[in-house]
Amino acid sequence: MNILILGSGGREHSLAWAALQNPKCDRLIVAPGNAGIAAIAECASRLDIMNPGAVVTFAEQEAIDFVIIGPEAPLAAGVADRLREAGVLTFGPSKAAAQLEASKRFTKEICDACNAPTAGYGHFTDAAAAQDYVTAQGAPIVVKADGLAAGKGVIIAETVEEAHAAIDDMFGGAFGGAGAEVVIEEFMEGEEASLFVLCDGENILSIGSAQDHKRVGEGDTGPNTGGMGAYSPAPVLTPDIEARAMDDIVRPTIAEMARRGMPFQGVLYVGLMIQNGQPRLVEYNVRFGDPECQVLMMRLGAQALDLMHASADGRLDQTGVTWAEDHALCVVMAANGYPGDYAKGSVIGGLEDSPSDSFNMVFHAGTATKDGKITAAGGRVLGVTARGATLREAADRAYGMVDRIDWPEGFCRRDIGWRAL
Repeated sequence: MNILILGSGGREHSLAWAALQNPKCDRLIVAPGNAGIAAIAECASRLDIMNPGAVVTFAEQEAIDFVIIGPEAPLAAGVADRLREAGVLTFGPSKAAAQLEASKRFTKEICDACNAPTAGYGHFTDAAAAQDYVTAQGAPIVVKADGLAAGKGVIIAETVEEAHAAIDDMFGGAFGGAGAEVVIEEFMEGEEASLFVLCDGENILSIGSAQDHKRVGEGDTGPNTGGMGAYSPAPVLTPDIEARAMDDIVRPTIAEMARRGMPFQGVLYVGLMIQNGQPRLVEYNVRFGDPECQVLMMRLGAQALDLMHASADGRLDQTGVTWAEDHALCVVMAANGYPGDYAKGSVIGGLEDSPSDSFNMVFHAGTATKDGKITAAGGRVLGVTARGATLREAADRAYGMVDRIDWPEGFCRRDIGWRAL
């Protein structure tokens, strides 16, 4: 079949890599893609993936059979809705269902309605009321922009003063329209992990766990980022805890979404906080995480395409996941200065010496090509990913590839996977 993947990051590079392992993939186009994706697939760099009409027209012109939507923004813009209206099989939720990520308030309302365990919270549309709430609750406390803020709209405030400053920033426009409303949550103790669940509107299928490293510094210190690395599976997410999360959080959520006439179809990223064997929901995302997608795709391989296709086609009750007893680990290489100001355009050398196979891959997250050379074009630039029989083996492989990359303008954490290792 002819497949179109929307997106330009490491997530989409790994989705493309996995799809190409499957013999059912005849032609693969990624829009807009990046320098790494261009080496394995066609790139439609000029397609505006935020324009539903343009995406539909492109899909019809190119005889696309299946569309996989990578990032959250096109989902929130209703691209999946328009594709389905045009009769194009699509992986990704409707605009209404994408509110599970696009609105923190909406997710809290769903949790309230179906009794899914999550942090206590307040929802605010003005700064004064929000600050009064923080003063009454105390710190630490979590301040979240209600809307999509590219993974940056969450502040874990250690003091009341920090929380007040975050509230001022959000209502002051630091996150654009995403901060017009604010959700303030109880700070949950425990260990975080992510569960990935495919949904076809009615049926659900767990496709693995991962743990990522949000903080920029080693030992999980410094400001939050979009993710500095990840590994799969997450040891803290035991079979018993996963079963509890599915029964107490995921199934009730999917049932409530269907009851409201907005059935969820796609992948549900279930961010969990686990303490004393009890999982609570931190957040939902309505797409694969990045860099979690890289480790999941490395472990799933060719079957990832079949699973996504079954989800889009309403056949999840007829399929399952075949797991190897393996581990995968991804190290993100980012531009110096990230997540603050950073320079673009530096040349990345040594990539030609990196192996590309089912155990070793360098996925491109923010790259471009200039004068025949790969250059950095974003904050998070590469996702160096490896698979092994043990997590230690996967880590050694990944860092072995990192050490072959010649990029003085970049950095990475050297302790990815430390909790499990």
